Amino acid sequence: MAKDKIAYVCSNCGQESAKWIGKCPSCGQWNTFKEIRIAADTGTQAARHAATSLRNKGTGGAVSVLANKPQRLRDVSSHDEPRLDLHDGELNRVLGGGLVPGSIVLLGGEPGIGKSTLTLQTILHMTQRVLYVSGEESPHQIKMRAERITKDIAENVIILSETSLEHIFEHIRDVQPDLVVVDSIQTISTEDVDSSPGSITQVRECASALLRFAKTSGVPVILIGHINKEGSIAGPKILEHIVDTVIQFEGDQHYMYRILRSIKNRFGSTSELGIYEMEQQGLRQVSNPSELLLAEDHEGLSGVAISSTIEGIRPFLVETQALVSSAAYGTPQRSATGFDQRRLNMLLAVLEKRVGFKLMQKDVFLNIAGGLRVTDMAMDLSVIAAVLSSNVDTPIEQGWCMCGEVGLSGEVRPVSRIEQRIAEAEKLGFSHIILPKYNLSGLKGKYKIQLHPVRKVEEALRALFG
Repeated sequence: MAKDKIAYVCSNCGQESAKWIGKCPSCGQWNTFKEIRIAADTGTQAARHAATSLRNKGTGGAVSVLANKPQRLRDVSSHDEPRLDLHDGELNRVLGGGLVPGSIVLLGGEPGIGKSTLTLQTILHMTQRVLYVSGEESPHQIKMRAERITKDIAENVIILSETSLEHIFEHIRDVQPDLVVVDSIQTISTEDVDSSPGSITQVRECASALLRFAKTSGVPVILIGHINKEGSIAGPKILEHIVDTVIQFEGDQHYMYRILRSIKNRFGSTSELGIYEMEQQGLRQVSNPSELLLAEDHEGLSGVAISSTIEGIRPFLVETQALVSSAAYGTPQRSATGFDQRRLNMLLAVLEKRVGFKLMQKDVFLNIAGGLRVTDMAMDLSVIAAVLSSNVDTPIEQGWCMCGEVGLSGEVRPVSRIEQRIAEAEKLGFSHIILPKYNLSGLKGKYKIQLHPVRKVEEALRALFG
């Protein structure tokens, strides 16, 4: 038998070393190197055997040999792979049109946010054979959740409660699924590594073996991952490099909305966004988020402005709320929920320097309604309008919305895809929209909504407040 190897791995970042080091050269942390024992690579062999049995499915058991050889780039076939329809419009859009065969997807999110619910209700609507591997819940618990989602449970979903990677590959050879779901990757362990499940090395080795299986067999794999207290996915950073797609499931447990974002996607855009609403029967797709993100009535309320934003390819209108009050303590507070704190400070400095409003001794609180986190620069104009509306305690008239990026000199800079923003505002019944003057040159067609082009912040505030 081959002799086991000894290695040292940083428990913080996953950096390897042949000997123990006091300070990690990669992340700079002290006393984080732990000794691990690396046995024979049985996980790789199990992945190879499972992939071979699936490749030979339907070929009469004949052994096929993969011949990898160098080839010219121009000779490589460029046709699109047929994607696996997940029967979920939001999830399909975030993935880029469906699940690519042989891909490996990592779904991360906070505890209780709905990762397992989203995955389970997706596979319950599929017709392909799915192997759902759970290392955290028993089959009885999964059955109870499935009955809450739907009463008609098909025969294509096969449940397995297992944490050993080698045993999982044995069951894959027996079941021969079209899709494998692992919930979660931090609970799976392999015999190759002498450490507890969830450690840096265990997560890396298990993910690498599952990647080898997916690429060799052509069966897609969905991994569910935990996140740490900093909000990033637990485990080594190489876990996100290994997988093809990283999806983040966001939202506050106290809000009903859930946001599905693509952080990394080798088969599609990373700017897509999916919105769900948490209900008792599971997660419901929100096809028109604008109507849900706007309050029913904010007439007579100051500090509220409507902004036309775009996330991915979807335009929708969100409600920006601001509260400005005299500072109760010596240092005024600046707080932003759903918006970049540093950008809020910059916009307040623009208001004070370029427009002349004194906010130095006042507390400013900003909130994006619905628990959303918006990164669109076109929100700047609505943030300034909401802050000023609260400062002078004057409400903005109903039927007004706006979009525009604000520069340091107080100018309103042009934004992208202005036609979609105007069409969304017009569809929801708004009668006035403030937009950058530079965007007028690219507009085509006529709109029923009245356009108010502005070059500076003062012009926008004059149009709103007179």
